[in-house]
Amino acid sequence: MATDIAALLAEINSTRPILEQVANKWSVLILTVLCTEPARFNAIKRRLDPITHKALTEALRRLERNGLVSRRVIASSPVAVEYAITPLGRTLQDPFTALVSWARQHGGALERAQVDYDGRGADDLAAGTRS
Repeated sequence: MATDIAALLAEINSTRPILEQVANKWSVLILTVLCTEPARFNAIKRRLDPITHKALTEALRRLERNGLVSRRVIASSPVAVEYAITPLGRTLQDPFTALVSWARQHGGALERAQVDYDGRGADDLAAGTRS
């Protein structure tokens, strides 16, 4: 049993760097937007309001570096850039769709749990029992 736990922890630790690249808030949302169709920078920014210009730029660069998004410069005036999901990025569509579905289905339960927890926290602080 202890060996199984050690193996599981080793596996989790080995995948952590990869999960940190694809599972952050903006990456999930950007890839979800791009799963439907390629989009220009400002179109992505509008869909993900309130993402900042800097946060979107950094996330798109990270996704491109990891081979999940492609970038295409469109020769126009002014020059435009279009982003599209790559075949590798497309493999995340099913897990992300499931995650978004889960969030829609259970979001209310999370909000209620947070309210309950925050209410207990105030009671615990008043009683001096929370550290």
